[in-house]
Amino acid sequence: MADERHDFSEIRLEKLRALEALGIDPWGQRFDGVMPIAEVVKLDADLPEEQRPRVRVAGRIVSRRQSGKLYFLDIKDSSGIPTIRELKSERESDVQGVPDLTSRIQVMVGQKQVGETGWAIAQLLDLGDLIGIDGTFGKSKRGELSIFATQLTFLTKSLEPHPDKWGGMQDEDYRLRHRYLDLIYNPETLDRAKKRVKLIRTIRHYLDNLGFLEVETPTLHAIAGGAAARPFQTHHNALDIDLYMRIALELPLKKLLVGGLDKVYELGRVFRNEGISRRHNPEFTMLELYQAYGDLFTMMELTEGLIVACVDALGSSRQLPYGDAIVNFAPPFQRTSYADLFHRHVGCDMFDEVAVRAAARAAGIALETTPERPGEARVAKEHDVLVHELFEEVVEEHLEGPIFVYNYPASLCPLTKRSRSDPRIAERFELYVRGMELANAYTELNDPITQEQTFSRQLAGLSEEDSMAKMDRNFIRALRHGMPPAGGLGIGIDRLVMLLTNTPTIRDVILFPLLRPESK
Repeated sequence: MADERHDFSEIRLEKLRALEALGIDPWGQRFDGVMPIAEVVKLDADLPEEQRPRVRVAGRIVSRRQSGKLYFLDIKDSSGIPTIRELKSERESDVQGVPDLTSRIQVMVGQKQVGETGWAIAQLLDLGDLIGIDGTFGKSKRGELSIFATQLTFLTKSLEPHPDKWGGMQDEDYRLRHRYLDLIYNPETLDRAKKRVKLIRTIRHYLDNLGFLEVETPTLHAIAGGAAARPFQTHHNALDIDLYMRIALELPLKKLLVGGLDKVYELGRVFRNEGISRRHNPEFTMLELYQAYGDLFTMMELTEGLIVACVDALGSSRQLPYGDAIVNFAPPFQRTSYADLFHRHVGCDMFDEVAVRAAARAAGIALETTPERPGEARVAKEHDVLVHELFEEVVEEHLEGPIFVYNYPASLCPLTKRSRSDPRIAERFELYVRGMELANAYTELNDPITQEQTFSRQLAGLSEEDSMAKMDRNFIRALRHGMPPAGGLGIGIDRLVMLLTNTPTIRDVILFPLLRPESK
């Protein structure tokens, strides 16, 4: 296979040299006035030949065939979005190449029409080359929408042969390592990428209209805080200090609340040095926002409105498929307390330590920690740890949603204000859809004394590698200057895109997910 690929590459190099011998730049130049193919196909194709509209397009050659002194090229750009019917047709077709979408059109190249140079170019074309076409738009004798070329402009030579669609492009690892080819040959991938852009624009538009300000905060921190996660570490040579890639956006945004910015948000990349799964990637995109004088329920209303706006932006029903189920995003979303769900599915009160340990044992959850290093002793897990593990193991699978799960055990939420009626409860919610956590929100803790005490308890016993193994006294100092009562919200953008595009794995909604190095 390697030798065969090498032979094809040599043939393409020979064609490149032939183009250069004709005085043609094989890497192209500026090409103005290009019409998107999706717009070309909307033109009137039934006009008489002498009245056909003149068009100029550019795209990649995805099909090529010759009939006498006539070449038929199919070229493709990124202007079209495939429909469900077209995607279905693509999967059922046995024809090599991409489907007939609104971003693909046939080009008819006649020797007489394009002249001597144009015809010489046509004979040197390969699949994957980028070409500019000037011509007229109409229908072929078979009724196919076509551009009748009058001039060819060579734009870029593809030196590597493109993969066989039904071979390499169906392999997941190959697709992810060659995302650029995945975008060309798998219309579902391009569709997801465009929908992701649309969703992010919708989020910005929705929040901007509510008076939120979008800000940017540092990616490098002396202390990684705002979440319990292991960070990536680096070193700054000039200052000779260790730094951490951020694991959350939270703490700098709260400092801006202290500074008088009452509504702030950031859409940013976050980095956690942890495992990889179908729902986790070491770098991912988060939306975090904070609203002064709001609370848990302010965030609940905002989250519901934001999610519904994203669903509507995709232009489809509010009932969307995910896996083998249909998720109904029509508001209002269901709202149930953590304690009620725990009692319903685990069968005991979450504050009953004896019953919780018995339930954990019955569910096969270890009651002791596993030592991380040789010589360390096993210790009994804290009550709150067992409660959370039981919730994840037993309860989450029942959360079809969308459902707001609110009022969490306070011990799980060090950055959250406690309920005035029960200090064991934190004013926090998580939004679940199909058993997957999508959003996380708090009534923010703005009491610096309680916050410092909570941090101290949380830090006790943590290893040096853990993100919060040091007290962020700079943040505590900011709180001591007075942060208004506020609501805060975090939404995982990658998971949101997964849910709204019916994509089962996070790697398919991130254009370039982290992969192991390719073996030689």
